[in-house]
Amino acid sequence: MTTALIDQTLGSLASSMPGATRVFRQYRLDFCCGGDLPLREAAQRIGVDPQTIADTLLALEPDTEEQDWRNASASQLIEYLLARFHERHRDQFPELIRLASRVEQVHGSRPECPNGLAEHLWNMQQELESHMLKEEQILFPMLQRGMGFPQAQGPISVMRYEHQEHGNALERLAALTNDITPPSNACNTWRALYRGLEELRSDLMQHIHLENNVLFRNAETPAPIPTAPSAEQLEEVRP
Repeated sequence: MTTALIDQTLGSLASSMPGATRVFRQYRLDFCCGGDLPLREAAQRIGVDPQTIADTLLALEPDTEEQDWRNASASQLIEYLLARFHERHRDQFPELIRLASRVEQVHGSRPECPNGLAEHLWNMQQELESHMLKEEQILFPMLQRGMGFPQAQGPISVMRYEHQEHGNALERLAALTNDITPPSNACNTWRALYRGLEELRSDLMQHIHLENNVLFRNAETPAPIPTAPSAEQLEEVRP
């Protein structure tokens, strides 16, 4: 059981084990853009015994509030993504940019101040808005019409590449903010900013995970080729 679990990919575990994404965030494992890595290799890259992470996963209490989207239709998952993440991201960025600008203005001379954060968030907002519009106007309608492999392969490849860019932006955000850790004497505005950034990071990682490891993977799986019925089957349906 444990060996089989360790050899599964992060994306597969995140999709099949309720609560796994919380564990991966705890260990800073990239289950969204890095979802194709086996747990064994991902753990070794960060210098952690994969058995330790596997034991944590096996000890998880069932999370009845976390939905398993693997067998949902494309339309059902897309509706959830639009309501839960697309609209949420559009609400998050303006306030985060405002707070970051305020912190930089007031505390810019302090060495721990995340100077450049407001500009970085603005760039993230522009890139993510462009990305979401392409999904909403091009890819999602294709998937909702049942166009998967190979018709949607091109747009999916572009979205996967842009997801990797979003992952790089999150790494830059972590570098600017000491992994989103405020200094001990941070003011309320600074702390509110970092709480919002932590929420943004969590939301964006879950958003990318559901698209890369569930929606896109389902769409990329070719439909089975129909087989000719046997003589016995034909005989059964004759009047």
